[in-house]
Amino acid sequence: MLTVSTVNVNGLRAAAKKGYLEWLATSSADVVCLQEVRAEPSELAAEVHSPPGWYGVYAPSSLKGRAGVGVLSRVEPTSVRVGFGTAEFESSGRYLEIELPGVVVASLYLPSGDVGTEKQDEKDRFMAAFLPYLVSLREKAAVSGREVLVCGDWNIAHQQADLKNWKTNQKESGFLPYEREWMTSVFASGYNDVMRALHPDVVGPYSWWSYRGKAFDNDSGWRIDYQVATDGLAGRARTAVVERAATYAERWSDHAPVTVVYGD
Repeated sequence: MLTVSTVNVNGLRAAAKKGYLEWLATSSADVVCLQEVRAEPSELAAEVHSPPGWYGVYAPSSLKGRAGVGVLSRVEPTSVRVGFGTAEFESSGRYLEIELPGVVVASLYLPSGDVGTEKQDEKDRFMAAFLPYLVSLREKAAVSGREVLVCGDWNIAHQQADLKNWKTNQKESGFLPYEREWMTSVFASGYNDVMRALHPDVVGPYSWWSYRGKAFDNDSGWRIDYQVATDGLAGRARTAVVERAATYAERWSDHAPVTVVYGD
């Protein structure tokens, strides 16, 4: 059995003060992938960096207070890789992978984008470079008998069922036609959307809600946090849930953890 959670923490130090550590203490996960850590590892208190029973590895951004990804695992990783070989993004705090027995697990924070700006251009460059890497990662892992699991905030809602107000967001970053086609290409390259495979006919479940207005209370959200797995691991997925807070006041991030249990 392997249980994996992924969550954009929206600032790990802030999340730790609002309930993240309490959530982690009750989690049955074997691996937790974190995005938008927004801190240098040295800035994290010991109980946040590597809580008791966990090994913590992090890839901060060279831009202070921005991005940053991490992975917590109950078992010490056999190797760690930061970045995916593209110079522009090596120190951007957007990709980190660890090797565990039989599986490579990665934490991804794909750029959010903003139509008509350099942010969108950056996102486009990231996508163009990242897909070939995903293909090569899958191929290399298969040679050594490993599966691949890429968890994180992909900042793209793939289908209409993946966001509440899809009609009014068709020209917005995160739901642009070519971004959605890119996600289709990811899923055509030997990877699977684990949540959607287990819940093919439901709306959502959403994993991000704006802090503005009544988005959370009205469940007006986006499903942009994915666990994307190679065929063998995806076929072992038993349950997939979004751990949505019971109330607005109990949220410790604007995202909720996405947790999947993989069986034997």
